[in-house]
Amino acid sequence: MVISNQLKNQHLLWRTGFGPLCKDFNELEKTSQKSLFKSILRSSSKSPEYINVASNELSDLIMMPMAEGAKIQKKDLSEEERKRFRKQSEQNIKQLNIAWLNEMINSDAQLREKMSLFWHGHFASRTENIFYQQLLLDVIRKNALGNFGDLLRAVSKSAAMINFLNNNQNRKNHPNENFAREVMELFTMGRGHYSETDVKEAARAFTGWGADLQGEFVFRKMQHDDGEKTILGNTGYFDGDNVLNILLQQKQTAIFITRKIYRFFVNDDVDETKVTSLADNFYRSNYEIKSLLEEIFMSQWFYDEKNIGAKIKSPVELIVGIRRLLPMQIENEESQILVQRLLGQLLFRPPNVAGWPGGTNWIDSSSLMFRLRIPQIIYSADEIHLQPKEDDDQMMGMRNMNEMIMRYRELAKAKAAKQIMSTTIHWEGYLDFFKDVEREKLISSIEQLVLQTQPAVTESTLKKYTDSQNRESFIKTTTIQLMSTPEYQLC
Repeated sequence: MVISNQLKNQHLLWRTGFGPLCKDFNELEKTSQKSLFKSILRSSSKSPEYINVASNELSDLIMMPMAEGAKIQKKDLSEEERKRFRKQSEQNIKQLNIAWLNEMINSDAQLREKMSLFWHGHFASRTENIFYQQLLLDVIRKNALGNFGDLLRAVSKSAAMINFLNNNQNRKNHPNENFAREVMELFTMGRGHYSETDVKEAARAFTGWGADLQGEFVFRKMQHDDGEKTILGNTGYFDGDNVLNILLQQKQTAIFITRKIYRFFVNDDVDETKVTSLADNFYRSNYEIKSLLEEIFMSQWFYDEKNIGAKIKSPVELIVGIRRLLPMQIENEESQILVQRLLGQLLFRPPNVAGWPGGTNWIDSSSLMFRLRIPQIIYSADEIHLQPKEDDDQMMGMRNMNEMIMRYRELAKAKAAKQIMSTTIHWEGYLDFFKDVEREKLISSIEQLVLQTQPAVTESTLKKYTDSQNRESFIKTTTIQLMSTPEYQLC
C-alpha cells in the first residue's frame, strides 16, 4: 500500500480525533504531519466549558438548597422525590450523551475529546445521578491532556467514582475494599503488581472518603482509620492522598497507562519495546499526558503501514466519524443512543468497572451486519428494527420486585418501537471537493478519502450498486457504498 501524505494525515486525524471534516479535505494532501499536529494541539489547548443539561426541576430539588448553605442528603428526600429524581436524571443522562456526542462531532478540540473518550473508558463509572455524571465528565475533559496524577486524584475524589465503588461505605473498623482494589487494578498498576494485603491496607487509608448528594467530596474524619499502614513496602499513617502518591511513584503505573494508551491510539498488537521507552519518558515527565501523546504522534513508526487502518472503530468513533465526513442534521438525535446500545458502547453506561474491552470485542455477527447498514439507514432514513442486547446492569438501583417488573415493561415497550434516523445530509462541501476530479478517477479518489485501507470490492462490482444517472448521484452513492464495506470499520 502506498502511504501518501493524505493517508498519513487522515491516519493522524482519525487517531487524534474522529476523522476529517469536509473543510479539512483540501489540506490533507499538502500539510505536513508536524504542522497538522501542532494545529491539533493548539485547538485543544483551551479549557472546555462545563456541559450542563440537568433540568431546572432537579436543580431546584438538589442544588438550590446548597446555594443557601443547606446540605441535602438522600435520606432527606421522600420516596416520591427519589423516584422523580431517578426518572428525570435518567432522561438528563441521555441528553448529556447527545451533548457530548455533538462536542466530539463539532468541536475543534478533537484531541481533548478523543482523550476524554479514552479516560471515560479507563475511569469507568455508572451512576443514575446526572450531577455526578456531569461533574465527572467535566473533571475528565479538563484534565484529559494535563497531568495524570492530577486527573487520578480528581477522579478518585469524584462523587461518581466514590459512590460507584462503594467508598461511601468504607468506614473505620468496617473497611470496604472495592475502591482500593480498583484504583490499583484498573486505574494505576494493573493486576498482579500488588498483594491482597496492599488492598486491605489501602482500603483502611481510604476510610472516611465520601461525597454528598450535591457531588462535593467529603472527608469524614471520625470514620477514618488513622492507624499505621504498610502499602507496597511503604509504612506510615497514610490517608487516601498518600496512597495515590505511592501508586504514582511505582514505575509500573507509567507502564500500565502507556500500554493502554498505545493500544487505544496506535495498535491492539502492542510493541512492548516501544511501550517501555514511552513509559520511561512518561514517568520522567511526572506523567504529563500531552508529552506522551506528542512522542507517539510525532514518531516515524506511528505512520508505519502496520498501524494504518489497523484498529476497529469503536461505536462512538464510527457514529462521530460518519457525521464529520458527511455533515448532517438529525431530527431525532436520541436515535443515536439506540445505535450506541445496538453496537455495544453506550456513553455513561460502561458494562462494568473495567470499561469497554475494545478491539475485536466490538464486532460479532449481528453488530457487524448492523454496522454495515448504518450508512444506508442514514442515507435513506430507514427504520431500525433490531433490539438492543440485554444490559446486565439494567436493573441496577431497583429497590423492589414491582419496580423491576415495571422497568422491564418499559424496556420491552422501547425495544418494540421502530426508530427512524430522520437525517438531512448537507452534501455541498463534500461534493465540492470532487468538482475537478475526472469521472473515471472518482471512485479511486473517494476510496482514498473514505477508507484507511484498500477495499476488497472492485470498481466494476462497486459500479453495479451506484446511481450513475448524474455525477452528483454517482458521488453520493459511491460514498455510501464504500462506507458500507468492512474496510470502513477500520481506522
